[in-house]
Amino acid sequence: MRLKDLHRPASPLGNFWGGVALALLAAWVLVCTATPAHALTQAQVRAIVEGESDARLAALQAGVATGDPALPPFLQAVLDDAVKVGPNQVIVVRDSAAVDAATGQPVASAEGFDDVVNNNRLRRELGIALAGLKLMSNQRGEREKALATLRDEVDESRLGLIDRALAREDDPALKQQLQSLRARVLVAASDPGLRLQAAQALGQNGDRATQALLTERLAQETDANVKAALAQSLKAVGGKLAWGERLAVIFSGLSLGSILLLAALGLAITYGLMGVINMAHGELIMVGAYATYLVQNVFRQWLPGAFDAYLVVAIPVSFLAAALVGAAMERLIVRRLYGRPLETLLATFGISLVLMQLVRSLFGAQNVQVENPSWMSGGWAAMPNLLLPWNRLALMAFVGLVLVGMTLLINKTRLGLFVRGVTQNRRMASCVGIHTGRVDTYAFALGSGLAGLAGCALSQVGNVGPDLGQSYIVDSFMVVVLGGVGQLAGTVWAAMGLGVLNKFLEGWTGAVLAKVAVLVVIVVFIQKRPQGLFALKGRSAEA
Repeated sequence: MRLKDLHRPASPLGNFWGGVALALLAAWVLVCTATPAHALTQAQVRAIVEGESDARLAALQAGVATGDPALPPFLQAVLDDAVKVGPNQVIVVRDSAAVDAATGQPVASAEGFDDVVNNNRLRRELGIALAGLKLMSNQRGEREKALATLRDEVDESRLGLIDRALAREDDPALKQQLQSLRARVLVAASDPGLRLQAAQALGQNGDRATQALLTERLAQETDANVKAALAQSLKAVGGKLAWGERLAVIFSGLSLGSILLLAALGLAITYGLMGVINMAHGELIMVGAYATYLVQNVFRQWLPGAFDAYLVVAIPVSFLAAALVGAAMERLIVRRLYGRPLETLLATFGISLVLMQLVRSLFGAQNVQVENPSWMSGGWAAMPNLLLPWNRLALMAFVGLVLVGMTLLINKTRLGLFVRGVTQNRRMASCVGIHTGRVDTYAFALGSGLAGLAGCALSQVGNVGPDLGQSYIVDSFMVVVLGGVGQLAGTVWAAMGLGVLNKFLEGWTGAVLAKVAVLVVIVVFIQKRPQGLFALKGRSAEA
């Protein structure tokens, strides 16, 4: 060979065939090293479905310990009673098609095969085993369901499977649950060192199941060190649960306060600013709730694909429906009664009866169903024993937006200036060119529209019926009077304070006595401070 031949570049054809050879070699290596699609053997499947229960359970646990990916479909088939046993073969029959349980190869006929009989104990263990194997699933939802199933159904025999799942888990929340599950297994281990480690780890949890487990193990433990660790963890878990309960009470109180605030905002205008004792305010809330119900039905009938958006349309519709009813009330009846609060009380009480009877005639005396959109269903688990429902959180956010809008409207707009001027000095406002009659209508319609918004919001957290408004009218007046007539800030503080106080008292005395106690507190407070939490200042307060 000549020296120059050593440096001659390879031909393109040679490169091509060399690449083909390398690809074939790599494919052959993959085929030789790949795990077969069906790694089960006839001996394995037969041991799980034949023999005495104890022997079958032992074979099942041995199979689960291997973590074989071919095992879950087979176990599911056993649970579904789709497995049959023959003299030399175990098959799976689904939709009249039979395949070999070990190899997956088709079987010509299922004749001569016997059904597998599973008692309740075997079915329970099969379900637990299947859940344990799903801890290795690639889908997070399946792993989460498996953890929920295994929470109270694991023992030391499944520790290897839990350790393998823990090693490959990359989701922080599920990893924490797996660590907790492992500690629940080890707390009953035979080794005192493992029990001590598990007892210390369980103190990081804060759920009722862990508290019950620690209490049970504390009564059975004989080792002094482990017993001390169990007692310390039990105290820590009890403290976390206590904080969850306190926060739940505070959240319930704030949620109730938001409802009271939303129901009282409209009354803060019609009564606080205009001096009209509107006993039909509760029925205006009812009008808003039924307007929401009608919008829901329209979306369900003609726009089912956009049903989750119906609430966005229901908000302005409920406001306009109640505002129109309020404007008609003011124009036809209330306008003639300004300056005579007791007569407005009687007149609006009669209107409330008319509105309730009208709703009964149109929709019936029974409650109607208003569904939450899907995005308002469920809740956020802030703590193991503290679930914050999305509909309540959405209600509180909505109340905040309405309050901000109301404050800006009253204090920063021309209409708000006119309303404040007319309520403080009607004659002077008329002398400077303000159309007081029109302002009265606008203000009363605004207060009524706010009541409609309250009805829209309340339809998402309670029942909707003809008597809906009767549940909130007295509380609304209490909030306005306690906060100070004409004071939005006082209305906010009074609503939130009454809501939290009521929920705290309910835990001690019950719902009925808590309501009575709150009423007594309000009466005593008004006796000492008749102007409420926030009193009007200046000459307008003395007029």
